[in-house]
Amino acid sequence: MLELGQGNTEAPAGDLIKDVNEADFMAEVIEASQTVPVIVDFWATWCGPCKTLGPQLEAAVTAQKGKVKMAKVDVDQNQGIAGQLRIQSIPTVYAFWQGQPVDGFQGALPESQLKEFVAKIAALAPEADGGLADAINAAEEMLEEGAAADAAEVFAGVLEEEPENAQAYGGLVRAYIAAGQVEQADALLNNAPEAVATSAEVEAARAQIDLLKQAESAGPVAELTAAVEADPDNHQARFDLATALHANGDTEAAVDHLLELFRRDREWNDGAAKTQLFTIFDALKPQDPVVLTGRRKLSSMIFA
Repeated sequence: MLELGQGNTEAPAGDLIKDVNEADFMAEVIEASQTVPVIVDFWATWCGPCKTLGPQLEAAVTAQKGKVKMAKVDVDQNQGIAGQLRIQSIPTVYAFWQGQPVDGFQGALPESQLKEFVAKIAALAPEADGGLADAINAAEEMLEEGAAADAAEVFAGVLEEEPENAQAYGGLVRAYIAAGQVEQADALLNNAPEAVATSAEVEAARAQIDLLKQAESAGPVAELTAAVEADPDNHQARFDLATALHANGDTEAAVDHLLELFRRDREWNDGAAKTQLFTIFDALKPQDPVVLTGRRKLSSMIFA
């Protein structure tokens, strides 16, 4: 969430627009987009339209004064990234928010449409009203300190003022979860307003509930550990072990086993390891060390 007035401060161009390669794509795009939308321009030195689009895109990003960033990827020098994202032609532009691609286009656009595109992406990270932002921050602190009921009351108060505040809505769901009121949390999710139903904050709460439901059927850690040690290629046992470990609060170990499963067979069970990793990442805070390390390791495997 942006600090009050932060959006009016013009960031240095060097912080807004960067040349990115395979080594720092994870940090400069995936991780950076957790807080600020990142527009990625896939280009090449031989591409004529790229020479027109690139400067126009840079100008439109700079005009947003820090509300959006831009990464420039030379596809000839970074073929792994281009292949993974299925770049078929250039110029291609993708926008990332909360670690995921959310919009994009191929080919050149009229400058007016380009400015509209950048403005739309910049608006993905809204600036909350100062008073409501303070209330949400206070509620988050209450939730971290274990005062789930008090946090729920504050989140509910924010929603009375702004019913489609995604941060407050997701926070209220998480407060219900923390209080053990999973049915109420599930009902709140099922009745989320369309404007916030797919927001990152609400999806994070939904991921927490999904993991809680999985935990109900998690097997014994000791037995599953023995099964994996006896047969490291028993993918179902490793997946179940990760589920059980997460249910027992050992998220880091759960992520490690899912990464190992992905390394051994990324296509197993329709990519279940990768899907489960993203569910765990979504349920945690974007800057959680487990998320940052896990995403970095997963990215290194994907782009290897």
